[in-house]
Amino acid sequence: MTILNSQDQTLLVELGTEELPPKSLKKLTDSFVNAFTQEIKKLGFSFDSVIPFGAPRRLGVSLTHCQRTQADTIVEKRGPAVSVAFDEAGEPTKAALGWARGNGIDISQAERLITDKGEWLLHKATQKGQSLDSQLEGAIERALKQLPIPKPMRWGSSDVEFIRPAHTLCAMYGSEIIDIEILGIQSSNIISGHRFHGESEIRLTHADNYAETLKHQYVLADYQTRMQAIEQQLLSQSEELGLKPDYDNDLLEEISSLVEWPVVLQAKFENDFLDVPKEALIYTMKDDQKYVPLLDENNELSSTFLFVSNIESKEPQQVIEGNQKVIRPRLSDAKFFFETDKKTSLASKAEALSTILFQKELGSIAEKSTRVAQITAILGELTGTESEHVMHAKRAAVLAKADLVSNMVMEFPSVQGIMGAHYALHDGEHPSVSLAIKEQYLPRFAGDDLPTSQAGMLLSLAEKLDTLVGIFGINKIPKGDKDPFALRRSAIGILRIMLAFNVNVNLSRIISAVAELYENKLSNPLVEQQIVEFLIDRLKPFYADKGISADIVASVVECEAQQSLSDINQRIVAVSNFANSSNAESLVKANKRVANILAKNKINLDELTEINSGLFTESAEKALYGEFEKLVQTVPNLAKNNNYQEILDQLSLLKTSLDAFFDEVMIMADDERVKQNRISLVAQVRKLFLSVADISVLNF
Repeated sequence: MTILNSQDQTLLVELGTEELPPKSLKKLTDSFVNAFTQEIKKLGFSFDSVIPFGAPRRLGVSLTHCQRTQADTIVEKRGPAVSVAFDEAGEPTKAALGWARGNGIDISQAERLITDKGEWLLHKATQKGQSLDSQLEGAIERALKQLPIPKPMRWGSSDVEFIRPAHTLCAMYGSEIIDIEILGIQSSNIISGHRFHGESEIRLTHADNYAETLKHQYVLADYQTRMQAIEQQLLSQSEELGLKPDYDNDLLEEISSLVEWPVVLQAKFENDFLDVPKEALIYTMKDDQKYVPLLDENNELSSTFLFVSNIESKEPQQVIEGNQKVIRPRLSDAKFFFETDKKTSLASKAEALSTILFQKELGSIAEKSTRVAQITAILGELTGTESEHVMHAKRAAVLAKADLVSNMVMEFPSVQGIMGAHYALHDGEHPSVSLAIKEQYLPRFAGDDLPTSQAGMLLSLAEKLDTLVGIFGINKIPKGDKDPFALRRSAIGILRIMLAFNVNVNLSRIISAVAELYENKLSNPLVEQQIVEFLIDRLKPFYADKGISADIVASVVECEAQQSLSDINQRIVAVSNFANSSNAESLVKANKRVANILAKNKINLDELTEINSGLFTESAEKALYGEFEKLVQTVPNLAKNNNYQEILDQLSLLKTSLDAFFDEVMIMADDERVKQNRISLVAQVRKLFLSVADISVLNF
């Protein structure tokens, strides 16, 4: 534990730049702060807390109560072995004298280092700690080199490169300037205020005054403070209007990366634009303009919206009118695209899909749509889904990708599926068909909504399974962080949907059926096995998010008994409950012991000798056999009905007899027949547990 000196001051570093890229600012800020603090820690300078700063025209960090000087360290310098350091008369040799001279000591001052390999001369030298002033420049340079800057730029006649031109470097320790040079800029105590409201040069008097000084200059330098200020204004103004703002953290971060002094204003657009599906309008408002749409109590879009300005204007109406003028052409385009798209049906648009490639080796989008329709029918049959839902899913599959050739989706790609649903309703398709088209991509990301309808569930599963089988089938399997087809995301989506809708179908059977639809297009003979393993591998992180440990998942997935994801889920839930019971630890240890005995004796559970009750002589083994006989009658029927919780509850009653058996019975008896009979008994008991899971892998 480092004891902080009351004289330790705040270290401040700020690099003043031109406007940094808004999409990168948060990442740049976090990266710089993390890299710099790690460099300071490596150098051995302790500090109390880290205060990050990041705004459009600055990257900065403060370390409170930062040490000015490193602590002294003891450096051990080993010399020659004692056996060669002194001659037979005990006089130091040339090697010893040279080593002592090199360390600035007399040979008599040398200590001894004794190890199991011999004895050596030793000198413990005190190395004085270096000053922060001498180490700061290197720490900042190393931190800047670690920033995620794909394309650095140069400015002026300098060879210096950075993501944007840098103009100022403030490096202060308390009230003192630390003399360094970074990116060709000499350090000072100069910082700049807001581009329009503040002064271009402010001399900072103390590192502790940084944030407050900038606030008076219309700059909120702290990222979180700025985001909170924006959010509070959004919520306050929308509440006054009786509406709710539609934004997420990503939009809030990007807006915060555009402004240093956020001022939220409200504006309007003409009500005529509300005839356009709200998703397209919201997309252009949020993604293109960084505006915040407002929704009413029915989640319908309002013609009033909020935006964040970087200036506190004396005439805010001019700023409002300017933003209304900017948004109007974008909304007009959306309205034009929508009206134009409605002139042709989705079915006619689908005809153009034969000219759009899904993947070179797998054919066109039209071919994919045909397969997906077939997969929905297969899934419907395997899951016993009502024929009406299957019919709607098949129709939706035929039309699902048609909006890709619409004007609206070509302009606003993120509304694919959503616009298809609107066009389907306009064409007179069944509402279930429209909803399935809308739900085909769900879930798009972790935590996203799942399909709500049976037809949507079939279509979403079919879409993801077709992509998974096709891409694995041509050996384009994700490796490392490379996953261009987002197959890991698709796999998690498949897991979530199957578990939510209780799809109790064998995984291999589904994958095999989908692979057959590709006929001779797939070159990977291991596609079925690899995809099942790929899906199963996603289960551990999937259940970790639900608070279920990896060993519980492993106890089920490493057991060959599972048939489907629904079956696996029921087993995992049962084992999770069992693991929290009072009998679990003892029964797990018993299973581990039996597993070790079977492994040591190379005994296959499928080739056990029949139990001969006449060979039992000990009361403990007779008692265990008696309980086993009862359970062997009931467990198979419970397993057929997937009643895994009841199986483990009944098997838990074996605790007392199993404990007594292992305490009182010698399994490895001299009589080979008795030995094998006892092994068969405990092995058969283990088989009962394996009808649910291999609990021997649980950690206790």
